[in-house]
Amino acid sequence: MDSRSPKAQNKKNDQSYTRYTNLDLIDDFFLFLQTNNYSPETIYNYKKDLLHFDNFLKSRNIYIKDMNKRLIFEFKAYLSSDERETPTNRQEASVRLSSASINRCLSAVRAYILFLIDQEYDCPVVPDQFKMVKRERPHANIAELNELISLIEAPSTLEKDPEISSRNRAMLEILFATGMRISELLNLNRRDIDGSGRIFITGKGRKQRFVYLTERAQAYLEQYLSFRNDTQQALFVPTKGKNITKSQRRISTNYLQERIKRYREKLRINIPTSAHSLRHGFATYLTEEGASPAAVQILLGHESLNTTTRYINASDKFAQETHRKYHPLAEKSK
Repeated sequence: MDSRSPKAQNKKNDQSYTRYTNLDLIDDFFLFLQTNNYSPETIYNYKKDLLHFDNFLKSRNIYIKDMNKRLIFEFKAYLSSDERETPTNRQEASVRLSSASINRCLSAVRAYILFLIDQEYDCPVVPDQFKMVKRERPHANIAELNELISLIEAPSTLEKDPEISSRNRAMLEILFATGMRISELLNLNRRDIDGSGRIFITGKGRKQRFVYLTERAQAYLEQYLSFRNDTQQALFVPTKGKNITKSQRRISTNYLQERIKRYREKLRINIPTSAHSLRHGFATYLTEEGASPAAVQILLGHESLNTTTRYINASDKFAQETHRKYHPLAEKSK
């Protein structure tokens, strides 16, 4: 299995994102991103999101030089509709974009237009005119702490193969102990583990930070490593055929997400829970125990504290206890 991310692996599909016809200087824009050290994943997302803008312009047979405020509104309505066309994925056209996806697309367009202006291109609109849409605020889908603990411990009872059980338990323990992203977890190498419980990782946007294992997570990781008798550098590897090929093989994100879903269903946890939910849970329950949001920001690798606060979703139980403890009329009448 290729050690690169799923997006980086699919170069063939990525090449289809270069078929722009109505975006002037688009090749120069992507060259600008590359030479300014933007991460491959960021560039990939820009290419994908700007396809929506290109398709919108094509649908109206116009170019950037023809844009105006009304067309900006029409573009935002186009993103919100289910009539979009995405040549690289026909199925995507029938799926409505979430507000977060729409804002990511608008952010890509803003970056592109800013580049055009910097290149002294005669652009009739400015980035700030592409205002973000209001985001949905769904109920926080964070399972209760006891449910998350049961999920983390599930591989020990639900997996029959001792090595798979130990490996999957170690992965879930580390996710919740550190709050790291699933991509950060699966990109770890054995040399990243030094026994100190501190791991230095390169995360999203190539930002580097330390994360910290609990003693419990360290114990389960060491247990898993005791099964390993191969020379592969990847920390978490598939058990089947691991000695057949010399190529670097890693556990895939799809495998781990599918396993988490299976454990959740077996445990009858009714709140949808994923690897990212463990990251949210990490932030939420650290904060409930009194951790500073600024410290949680550093641990999560967020650039902005505003981003961190979106991860901290107080559980219903904590909210109920807070209400009972602090409401001025909570005391029973005598």
